[in-house]
Amino acid sequence: MLFLVLIKMRLFVEPFLRGGFGVELIYSFVIIVCSLMVYFGTKELYGLSSHKGIKYFRQAFLFFAIAYFFRSLIKFLLIFFNVRAIFDFSPRAFGILTLFLFMYFSSMAVFYLLYSVMWKKWDGNSKKVYLFHLLALVIAFGSTISMNLQLRLGLNIFLFIFVAFVVYIAYKNSREKKKGYNLYVIYTLLFAFWILNILDILIPNFLQTFQLFIYLASSGIFLLILYKVLKKTGS
Repeated sequence: MLFLVLIKMRLFVEPFLRGGFGVELIYSFVIIVCSLMVYFGTKELYGLSSHKGIKYFRQAFLFFAIAYFFRSLIKFLLIFFNVRAIFDFSPRAFGILTLFLFMYFSSMAVFYLLYSVMWKKWDGNSKKVYLFHLLALVIAFGSTISMNLQLRLGLNIFLFIFVAFVVYIAYKNSREKKKGYNLYVIYTLLFAFWILNILDILIPNFLQTFQLFIYLASSGIFLLILYKVLKKTGS
């Protein structure tokens, strides 16, 4: 009886391991755990200081955790139903909804991270947050509804250029450039690998050759941020 159960379990699990879902699961687990540890690890620090930058920084990593949950769900659907792209998934509506949520939460994570470095200039204007939500909805909607590859690429490349520009401006205007240089480099790399993760979802097999490198590099960036947070909070 036990032997038959093990055989059935192997038949169920083998496609996921062969399809790379095991690696994907580990990768998503690392990112989600790191993001949640950053979010909860800075709770006390924000409670003591009420620093707006910490507030937006925490929200960014909460959104990253949610986004990567939906990312792993998308990968699960692709492998389980043996389809090449989420747009081919049936029932179609569920696949599109999952992708929409991933794009929305990941875009908001990036916008909140931007807000955390630009809050002094942008604070006091509550409309900025509503604008970010609107932009995230536009990006999510455009990336899921449109079947035009150029539009999907254009939306995400435009977002990356916008993010890189804002980070550069924040660095140029920083009074402590030497002290903040490493932070801005980390943020820029984080945004770059975030874009590559999105392309990995939107254009299957496009980055398959470099997929493992992207996973390792992305995990390394999140672990580095977690290390800096734990060091700062004394955890």
